Amino acid sequence: MIRVVLPAHLRTLARINGEVELDVAGQVTQCSVLDALETRYPMLRGTIRDHDGGPRRAFIRFFACEQDLSHEQPDAPLPQAVVTGAEPYLIIGAMAGG
Repeated sequence: MIRVVLPAHLRTLARINGEVELDVAGQVTQCSVLDALETRYPMLRGTIRDHDGGPRRAFIRFFACEQDLSHEQPDAPLPQAVVTGAEPYLIIGAMAGG
């Protein structure tokens, strides 16, 4: 079971309270987790990455095990602690401004 934490605005959109738990078939990658998330919550399609599963949207960041995974390859395996459910996969709304 993969644990996913979403930012508040996406939890509101999907009507989710707290973490999401997903079953991901096959290798656990950023792409496979996002595919499973968008399949379960189709209203999130196009909010985290392009509608066709392309690159992440601006101001969205991915973290796991205290590492920024935002610029990693989408099909790179996620850390084992995420795969086992010991650590969550975090989708964060980035801040900008000055």
